[in-house]
Amino acid sequence: MSIFPSLPVDAQLADVFRRFTTGVPALLSYHDDILRDDSPLTVATRELIAAYVSGLNACTYCHGSHLLAAEAFGIDPTLFESLMQDVETAAIDPALKPLLAFVAKLTREPAKICGRDAAAVYAAGWSEEALFAAISVCALFNLMNRIVEGAGVRIDPLAEGEAERAARAARLAPGETASGAHAAERSYSLLAEKWGLATSRT
Repeated sequence: MSIFPSLPVDAQLADVFRRFTTGVPALLSYHDDILRDDSPLTVATRELIAAYVSGLNACTYCHGSHLLAAEAFGIDPTLFESLMQDVETAAIDPALKPLLAFVAKLTREPAKICGRDAAAVYAAGWSEEALFAAISVCALFNLMNRIVEGAGVRIDPLAEGEAERAARAARLAPGETASGAHAAERSYSLLAEKWGLATSRT
């Protein structure tokens, strides 16, 4: 339930961002920089991390939204239940496990991140650039989860009807670019336009 009397009780994130616009265009453009532009991590992996971090923070809105986006980019949505219980036993690519363990620790105990955590990521074959990309997604969603929860946005995208779920997924994953799995259309800038907000980069 929204905590702002000037907004509807069931306000969505779009309502919050239209009401409080300071920094929002740059924030949405940064979403595209981190989640859609070229990266060592696939778009699917970045959306998986976004949904996973949001699940750890129990942010229903962000977890549901980015689970749908991850699904649209090819991630099996059924794996999230096991992933949220235990990364080590989840049926995912073994190379992803130390990366997800890193972002889980960064979310839960950021001051305890150490060289061993990074070493496990490198041992799984990831580069420094890939690790920083994961850190950036993790940091972005720890921020977004707090904006969403602080503003009282409690909508569960996974509880919506199939038509709305499909529309939400289409807004976040409108199509991949020629760069393939590692880059996609800047859908958050498109979303900002739909919400009537100009972004700092198009």
